[in-house]
Amino acid sequence: MRGKFITLEGGEGVGKSTQVRALAGALRDRGIDVLVTREPGGSEGAEKIRELLLAGSEERWGPRAEALLFAAARADHVEKTIRPALEGGHWVLNDRFVDSSLAYQGGAGGLGIETVREINAFGIAGCYPDRTLVLTATEGSERARARDSGGSDRIGGRPDDYHRKVDAAFRIIAAEEPERVRLIDASGSPEEVTQRLLDAIADLLP
Repeated sequence: MRGKFITLEGGEGVGKSTQVRALAGALRDRGIDVLVTREPGGSEGAEKIRELLLAGSEERWGPRAEALLFAAARADHVEKTIRPALEGGHWVLNDRFVDSSLAYQGGAGGLGIETVREINAFGIAGCYPDRTLVLTATEGSERARARDSGGSDRIGGRPDDYHRKVDAAFRIIAAEEPERVRLIDASGSPEEVTQRLLDAIADLLP
């Protein structure tokens, strides 16, 4: 029996990494076998592309090259890690997936959400999430700046206006696909946020 594919999304500093760990623990407490992975990365080839994408100067890649590199990493991740796990009956919990490309390169980067969706459709070959949970928090940029005081990566370090466009794009995507994509308030205690995430996937739980 195929497992479920859950992705966590959101802008910089909204607490995705913390909530991926917490949600994975909550699912395992319910007896669910969970594989936790991330993007860019999650397979040997994709991790190599991650190094290319996140290191170096802002000028290292233009928007189109950046979108294609993310799509290439994602294709390898799906082929080598995600699809085999799902077909083996595992649940897959992924820190970022295709919606990040739609929001970052498509929305904030100016390529257009539909253009980036087409770029990725070939790579993922129908492997869309069963549920995408987008964490939203007005204090996200402040959290990110505190976390990255030692230096952001080349995407996280972009201006606040870019990240506001990312947030707006995530909201557009959620409005277009309300059955798959749910906006989750990331304010309050970590435990409260985890419970909101569980509530948002309650219909998928065994």
